[in-house]
Amino acid sequence: MDYNIHRERLTAEEYIDFLKNTDLGSQYPRERFNERIQMLVKTVPISLTARNSDGRLLGVCFGITDFAYWLFITDLGVVRDCTGHGIGHALVKRAHELAGGEKDIVMYTCANENAVQFYEKLGMTKPNDVMVYDRIDWTDFTVE
Repeated sequence: MDYNIHRERLTAEEYIDFLKNTDLGSQYPRERFNERIQMLVKTVPISLTARNSDGRLLGVCFGITDFAYWLFITDLGVVRDCTGHGIGHALVKRAHELAGGEKDIVMYTCANENAVQFYEKLGMTKPNDVMVYDRIDWTDFTVE
């Protein structure tokens, strides 16, 4: 499969349309969804896309980083009909490089149970040093 990875900001509308074609759209709460997606695409420090030669959006990777020590992959998705072609792996690798590379940057993510195997194939392990403070309202839904 032929694709190129770009450092690119998406519009909220384009990202929401993308979510409809992936399994990533179930990771967000319903509360203030559109408002929060607009903030996400506008401010996330690392915003990568994978597109084919026709410009079709095949994959997205967003990451939060300090460019010195840490990278947190907040979003990684590939359209359903393109999974298994290395797009997700290539996006994560590029995000890690942009943040500063594996010799300097520790990479974290919150993996959906269906994605754990994917991240394990990348060499990631389950940490025992992460703390969470979670007091938000969270109504599960899927972007459709």
